[in-house]
Amino acid sequence: MDLKDRNLLVMGAGISGVAVAKVAKNLGACVTVSDHKPLENLGAIPDMLAKAGIMLTTGIQSETLLQNIDMIIPSPGVSIYHPLLQLAIQQGIEVISEVEFAFRLTAAPFIAITGTNGKTTTTTLISEMIKKAGRRLVVGGNIGIPLSEAVYNQTEDTFVVAEISSFQLEGVRQFRPYACAILNLTPDHIDRHGTVAVYREMKERIFAKQRADDYVILNYDDEQVREMAKHAPSHVIFFSSTQMLAEGAFLRDGYLTISLGGREQTICAVREMGIRGGHNVQNALAACALAKVCDVSVEVMAETLRSFKGVEHRLEFVNEQQGVKYYNDSKATNPESSIVALQAFIEPVVLIAGGRDKGTDLGSFMKEIKKHVRKLILVGEAADRFEQAAKDHAITEIHRAESFKDAVSLAANLAQPGESVLLSPACASYDMFNNYEERGRSFKQLVIELRR
Repeated sequence: MDLKDRNLLVMGAGISGVAVAKVAKNLGACVTVSDHKPLENLGAIPDMLAKAGIMLTTGIQSETLLQNIDMIIPSPGVSIYHPLLQLAIQQGIEVISEVEFAFRLTAAPFIAITGTNGKTTTTTLISEMIKKAGRRLVVGGNIGIPLSEAVYNQTEDTFVVAEISSFQLEGVRQFRPYACAILNLTPDHIDRHGTVAVYREMKERIFAKQRADDYVILNYDDEQVREMAKHAPSHVIFFSSTQMLAEGAFLRDGYLTISLGGREQTICAVREMGIRGGHNVQNALAACALAKVCDVSVEVMAETLRSFKGVEHRLEFVNEQQGVKYYNDSKATNPESSIVALQAFIEPVVLIAGGRDKGTDLGSFMKEIKKHVRKLILVGEAADRFEQAAKDHAITEIHRAESFKDAVSLAANLAQPGESVLLSPACASYDMFNNYEERGRSFKQLVIELRR
């Protein structure tokens, strides 16, 4: 992509926005970064951008920013429906996401993973499989480093493994992964996309520009995802934890199995996997299907599945104190993900939930809480709606915490030996934290401090 002397506007001075700005500047573009936050709230970023020769504007984002601009790259947190971006599109200015920008920077093949839940685990699994197979790779997107930084100067013998959200898919135009996977689809980010139909459309953009010799891996057990096969221009491979498939990745007598090109191969037993839970079986099957089309052997797949112990912030065991176990599931930013977490527990749970409300339906979540949770602790902006939903489902053991620290302390006081304290918020983190990682690390630190 030739950026020499082109005028780029990057909206959002977060991690991905700064990475895009630096890469574009290195490629000869004239770059302006705009952020709605006041200058004093951006920490060291202004000095960093100034040293790189990148202009920064803060505060109100008016149409004057569009003067002489050739391309705009919004950060994932900036909606394509932002008034300034809609005006830019009307004026014929190209608006693309960081994913699209990264794709145009390199000839390296992309392996892309999306879905409502399970993206990070699946992305990490396929990355480990490719690495163990001795192949070159970089990992970016929602996991690892920003994609534009990850792919910069990479050659076509390197796999780019990318975890991609619906936000990032809003602004793709030519993006064409060699292989991609859609793990599942449940209502999420409705506050941004408006309807489930639009949310599904965003997910389908991951394969929209593929060709017949590319691959899309789809969850056969999820009806909405299974139906996406009708729209896919590429070779469809299904995975299923409930059905044996003529072609695809599935379970046979408790063993992960893959069948492609008329050859069926056994990978390993479910009981041998280092991560547990039905959702992780599906994640593993998806990763194996991706690995297969990347010429990774079943032996390497099996070795990876046996040794892999999970990812940070996803049902992560923190420690045990006075007979109570503490688990960090901060990555559960929607009710469906928290439901999966709760289903992994046999013992009673003290649950900490709440944060920035996405407006998703809470019915199924509350039913699962009623089954597994002895004490429910609510915190953050969503607490009022969550409390009302809990009461509507005859849940009585409801507690409120004024701060995140208070929530952890209250959980420790309420939990009894043999129980588990679980942080699984079912909400975004932005009311109290910059991201779910910061929230998860705060939880772990607070749990450690309980011993003092």
